Amino acid sequence: MNKFTTPDGVEIFYKDWGSGQPIVFSHGWPLSADDWDAQMLFFQQKGFRVIAHDRRGHGRSSQTSGGHDMDHYAADLAALTKHLDLTDAIHVGHSTGGGEVVAYLGRHGERRVAKAVLIGAVPPVMVKKESNPGGTPLAVFDGFRTALAANRSQLFIDVPTGPFYGFNRPGAKVSQATIQNWWRQGMMGAANAHYDCIKAFSETDFTEDLKKITVPTLVMHGDDDQVVPIADSALLTAKLVKNATLKVYQGFPHGMATTHADIINKDILEFIRS
Repeated sequence: MNKFTTPDGVEIFYKDWGSGQPIVFSHGWPLSADDWDAQMLFFQQKGFRVIAHDRRGHGRSSQTSGGHDMDHYAADLAALTKHLDLTDAIHVGHSTGGGEVVAYLGRHGERRVAKAVLIGAVPPVMVKKESNPGGTPLAVFDGFRTALAANRSQLFIDVPTGPFYGFNRPGAKVSQATIQNWWRQGMMGAANAHYDCIKAFSETDFTEDLKKITVPTLVMHGDDDQVVPIADSALLTAKLVKNATLKVYQGFPHGMATTHADIINKDILEFIRS
């Protein structure tokens, strides 16, 4: 089992398959590196080296009492790239992982990075406030925290059954295996990490980080994303990143990298090769 230790003593689990130009995947809340199976298999077969880690407190990484914030997440990603001595890397982040990638680029620089891909990503900032009037009300995230504390297992069934994959939409083709896999990944991690991460993904303001990004960046978002609404995320992000390409997917849900992996993988490959 591949693990390395961060400067503050946290063991981070990671997968590292294949050879060639590295693609580094950062997962969403409350999942693990396993959420990238469809992408890692695809891109390894296309001749890339594929790497994905479990965020601290998630999956097989250490369950720590603190450090569940974007500064630490970005620092852990920087430590991983240094540990593996990666260069010319493509960084792909989904949801919270998109925030992690943006924070890494903005706070640790682009020296090791060639391009970035943000899928259903949380930047610039999710929560509604005076400077972000189109955001999601804080009460929504408080509701997530309350539900997690009351019955995390039930919440981790309700989210994938409902908005995450769009399985609550009329005519949706529901995959029970996908729901169960989401629950499995979530329950591997620590409740405190998942609780604290809600604040990290919802309240962190990535505006200044986005302005610092200069590498080519593909911003991918479904216009039926019920978790990270597109109007207050991708549409704003694409305006803040100097070298961004926005690609909107009609009717696609938040978890589109799973439900529409064939389309998403093809478009990422085309972007990498362009």
